[in-house]
Amino acid sequence: MRIFLSLIMLCILIGCSNPDDSFQQTNPTENDLTYEVVMTNLQEPWEIEMQNNQFFISERNGFIVEIADGDMRRVPVALEKTLSNQPEAGLLGIAIPSEFRDRAFAYYSYADDQAYYQRVVEIKRTKDQWEESKVLIDQIPGGQYHQGGRIQIGPDDKLYITTGDASIPELAQDVASLAGKILRMNLDGSVPSDNPFPNSYIYSYGHRNPQGLAWDSDGNLYATEHGQTAHDEINQIEKGNNYGWPVIEGDEISEGMETPIVHSGEDTWAPSGMSYLDETFYFASLRGEGIRQFNPDTKQVKLVFSDVGRVRDVLATDEGLYAITNNTDGRGNPAEDDDKLLFIPFDMLSELPSE
Repeated sequence: MRIFLSLIMLCILIGCSNPDDSFQQTNPTENDLTYEVVMTNLQEPWEIEMQNNQFFISERNGFIVEIADGDMRRVPVALEKTLSNQPEAGLLGIAIPSEFRDRAFAYYSYADDQAYYQRVVEIKRTKDQWEESKVLIDQIPGGQYHQGGRIQIGPDDKLYITTGDASIPELAQDVASLAGKILRMNLDGSVPSDNPFPNSYIYSYGHRNPQGLAWDSDGNLYATEHGQTAHDEINQIEKGNNYGWPVIEGDEISEGMETPIVHSGEDTWAPSGMSYLDETFYFASLRGEGIRQFNPDTKQVKLVFSDVGRVRDVLATDEGLYAITNNTDGRGNPAEDDDKLLFIPFDMLSELPSE
């Protein structure tokens, strides 16, 4: 059954914002692409997860929006620490196990005695809220910017976590620091025995601000990463490898450091969440406003959807792409009913002119 049609009926039944026009087809580009608006008035949304035909959308202000079984709820998340109000901070990534039984994982930013940190926690769903139930890792460095924040459960049933350099670039090269890394842990919070550094969560390092993770059909991990001035990256992640920040970026090379598979050159994507389906990656673009398609065989990147403002995350399903806009985060130009959960059928995607 096509999930997006069910969601359309759901929102009509529960009275979503602007019911008269929420689900009209829209022509967002001169190419006459169409999409469906599934949900409006999201508040700084950050990640889309879906399990068992249920949607879970994290919001930076400490809520998870749930859409399931004919019902939509904005559910508060009770956390032990007060959410940080730093730019790019708050409740960020969430990960829902495939066998969802009221247990999930979350990444959030907090302040402690005028210092800023992130932590990864287990959260449990109770009758009226989500509650932090276990700390898996704590005191990931935070800063004015570059909080990272993506968490995903990999095909190996491990939890992968992206962290930013916390606005201190040299931390990315320091394997004693959790900043500027991709981390990997067992779902109980322990360190996997096959991680590349003994007794360390670090899986790869030398990252500036990675925000997207996805695996191809062979189990290879790819990540999106924000560059300093343009030169945004897509990297294939190998355990123990050094991805160069802040020593190299773009096409620059240095012994023992990896150059990206592709980068944006002098353009800016500001890439965020990424998803994979049928030999193709799709990734959200913030400043680059839209959804881009990446072919790992040809190494080509194409803009395939745009004109809805900033896009924070994308989820590829057999029916098409779900995406959340991110115009209410203080950096966009929100419409009255932003932010939105959108559905874009695959046959509505088309290569668009680059910026």
